[in-house]
Amino acid sequence: MPISEHAADPAEGKVRKRDQEVLDAAVEVFCERGYASATVQDVADKLGILKGSLYYYIETKEDLLYRAVMAVHSGSEAVMDAVAAQPLGPLERLELYVRRQVEHNLANYKIMTVYFNDVAQLSKLRRREVLARRAQDKEFLIALIREAQAVGPGHSLPPERAADLVTGTMVWMNRVYRPGRRPTRRELADTCAAYVLNGIVGRP
Repeated sequence: MPISEHAADPAEGKVRKRDQEVLDAAVEVFCERGYASATVQDVADKLGILKGSLYYYIETKEDLLYRAVMAVHSGSEAVMDAVAAQPLGPLERLELYVRRQVEHNLANYKIMTVYFNDVAQLSKLRRREVLARRAQDKEFLIALIREAQAVGPGHSLPPERAADLVTGTMVWMNRVYRPGRRPTRRELADTCAAYVLNGIVGRP
C-alpha cells in the first residue's frame, strides 16, 4: 500500500522537535543572563550537549536570537488570524484581539522578555525584517481601532497614535506578570481589554 504524500515524516518531526528544544534552551539562557552575556556554551550546557554539536543547528549565537524573535512574530500572526476569522462586530473584535494578545504574551513571557530586551542586538538586515513585521502588526491593529471608533460611542484618538498606546499597554503587562501570583494572565488580559475600549474607543 503506497504511503500517502500527506503522511507525517517521522524524521522531519524529530528535526522539528530538536529545533524547538534548541530554541527553548536559548530562550531560557537569554532570559536568565541576557543575550549579550550569554554564550553558545551556556545554551549547549542547558541542552546537555557539546558546544560543537550545537553548531549543527546554528552558525552563530545571533541565529538563536533571530529564531526567537521570528517565533514571537509567528505567534502574534496566529493570534491576528484567529481574531480576524471570528464573526464579531468591530468593538468585540478589538476587545478579543487585546485579550488574546495579552494572554498569549504572558503565556510566553520568557520569549517575550528576550524579544523586548534583546531585539536591538540583531544585525541591521535582520532588524529591518523585524521592523517590517512590526509594521504589519501595527496596520492590523490600526484597522481594528479605526473600525471600532467608527461605531464607538465616545471620543476618538488618531488610530495610529492609539495603536502605539495599545501596543505599549499590552507589552507592559510582561513587566507586571509573575507566574503563579496575582494578577493572573486572565485578569491582566481583562484589564487591558477594558482599558483599551474605555480609553481608545470611549465605551463607558
